[in-house]
Amino acid sequence: MSSTSLSLPRPPLWFHAASIGGIAWNVFGAVQFAGSVTATEASLIASGLTAEQAAVMTGYPGWMTLAFAIGVFGGLAGGVLLLLRRRIALPVLAVSLVAYVALWTGDAVHGVFAAMGLPQVVTLTVVVAIAAALFLLARHPAARA
Repeated sequence: MSSTSLSLPRPPLWFHAASIGGIAWNVFGAVQFAGSVTATEASLIASGLTAEQAAVMTGYPGWMTLAFAIGVFGGLAGGVLLLLRRRIALPVLAVSLVAYVALWTGDAVHGVFAAMGLPQVVTLTVVVAIAAALFLLARHPAARA
């Protein structure tokens, strides 16, 4: 019995590991997002922030919360699509990356970096770098089904 369809090569193990890592990272991000939307000034102060830091974290514009949501849930969906080797992973991860860049910009403009200091800058820069890496991974030939 002959087959007329070509079998796609299996992607390398590193591709699966990177895709699963991206999914895990974005699940962690979703937990952080849930915490950020339920946080109050009092709960943030109780967790160790100063009153000024808590006010900044609860007072930024709604578009920044939306950017965070798009970044994290887009990254999560994109990671799953990447693992499944779906072409739509590329634009989904592109939207996630753009949202995270917007969030980084918002943190800089609206005083979050100034209030929270270097750890916030480093954390959000790593978030953007991981989103960029997942986007680039989706462009790799191993991502094509």
